[in-house]
Amino acid sequence: MSKIGKINISIPEKVKVSIEGSMLKMEGPLGKDNLALDVNTFDLDIKEGKEVSIKPKKINQDTKRIWGLNRSLINNAIKGVNEGYSKTLELTGVGFRAAVKGSSLNLQIGFSHDINHQIPEGIKIAVEKQTIIKISGSNKQLVGSVAAKIKSYKKTEPYKGKGIKEQGEYILKKEGKKK
Repeated sequence: MSKIGKINISIPEKVKVSIEGSMLKMEGPLGKDNLALDVNTFDLDIKEGKEVSIKPKKINQDTKRIWGLNRSLINNAIKGVNEGYSKTLELTGVGFRAAVKGSSLNLQIGFSHDINHQIPEGIKIAVEKQTIIKISGSNKQLVGSVAAKIKSYKKTEPYKGKGIKEQGEYILKKEGKKK
């Protein structure tokens, strides 16, 4: 049995959840979201608009594996349309700065050219103090992938700590050459 899958998901007051065919539709203060689920494998129940439960139609090794995953995906989608998700990135280095220009993020991170990263739909990027980038949105996977893509432009190097890192991320610094 799945420990996580058995737990019912509570629906906040401002969020409306409905099942239409194999799609689970959620609507909240931060927007709308759809989640495709396998209705042949799982039964979904919405109890009085306050709780969602997911149960497999028959329990075997395959359904046990994906029961908790599907429950977590539903929970993350409901939390996303209600509260949203955010990540904060820090730029460390002399002359490193960021700015939002229209629908793209302009990064000056020590290369001979600026890097322009297109901001996907459903994501909001705010730049605070030129060295702090705040990424927010209602889709957890999209927020994480945008943050990872921006971090990949200049990975933090271990000697001086220059680069782009998440706020609170610890970088293990190496000792330089000795004479």
